Amino acid sequence: MMAKKTASQTAKKKVGRINNAAETLDGMTVLVCGGAGFIGSNFIHYLLGKYPEVKIINLDKLAYSGNLDNLRGIAKDPRYTFVRGDIADPTKINSIFKKFKPDYVINFAAETHVDRSIHVGALEFIHTNVVGVFNILEAVKATEHIKKFVQVSTDEVYGSLPLESEEKFRETTAFAPNAPYAATKAGGDVLCRAYHSTWGIPAVVTHCSNNYGPRQYPEKLIPFFVLRMLEGKTLPLYGDGRHVRDWIYVFDHCRALELCLLRGVPGAVYNIGADNEMSNREIAALILGHFGKDDSSIEFVGDRPGHDRRYAIDSSRIQKELGWKPTYRFEDAFRETIIWYTDNRKWIESVRKKTGVFNPHIDLWRKHNIKK
Repeated sequence: MMAKKTASQTAKKKVGRINNAAETLDGMTVLVCGGAGFIGSNFIHYLLGKYPEVKIINLDKLAYSGNLDNLRGIAKDPRYTFVRGDIADPTKINSIFKKFKPDYVINFAAETHVDRSIHVGALEFIHTNVVGVFNILEAVKATEHIKKFVQVSTDEVYGSLPLESEEKFRETTAFAPNAPYAATKAGGDVLCRAYHSTWGIPAVVTHCSNNYGPRQYPEKLIPFFVLRMLEGKTLPLYGDGRHVRDWIYVFDHCRALELCLLRGVPGAVYNIGADNEMSNREIAALILGHFGKDDSSIEFVGDRPGHDRRYAIDSSRIQKELGWKPTYRFEDAFRETIIWYTDNRKWIESVRKKTGVFNPHIDLWRKHNIKK
């Protein structure tokens, strides 16, 4: 009778087979979890546009920000299959792995809006961002042929940097999340670390800065502000509006994630950012300028609890090790992003019809006086 394999033997076996990643995704099956959302749908468009022989399985539960309109143009592509399901459901996850036998797995599925984690509650964030990641890791652990699992995460797990400093987040920066959303993302990230360390799971974790681009749910800053302009409304800024983020175009992010799938070192963490720090107030000014408005259209509202002051990413590791760098000029990509939303009002109204008012809590907060 053959003896059962120990956990260490299983880990060694998995470590031995994870370094056989290809340099192309042609001929491969990629399971994209959360592919109906903003970054996930753009990633699917990116892969199908680049690889004529890739197969994409899109697993998404179609929560409020999941939108099949994001994928309307490729819904009938024979290389693409949509499956409705929740990564927090282990039975669904296991059935997907068994049926489609993916070569690569990438997880975008997440509850992501900080304000919702504060004002609505964090339970759904725990289910998706922690339990969901656990379920994917368990499925990868039970599957011998997975070449790479990429967990798409956020720079918010690192906490906040001083506004006046030149410090940037590195992969070695300690986690210090300040909002329930960020804490749950950190929970999923450290599970990936533990599963790689214990069982050799070929997991790679990425921490990216703020994305902008087409198909982003309009509760997020840039599409929300564009929509407010289209409706002739003011732009509400939290606090003094000087909170700083490092902005990256979504297709630069997609290229980085592609490289993480193909070349990322199992167990590694890669920070992804465009070195493009701008305050919320500066973003508002650019949008106002596009529509011929001035600062009189800014409305300052009470700051949200635990609002991180500044994020800044050091992406030197992914640039040196995987050969990635951002290629889109912010000015061009930002303008194209605004134009996309102004040209796709039917998309906006379809989302609004499904989900209702965007960021309703903002209108409940009292204005306050801030020196301009």
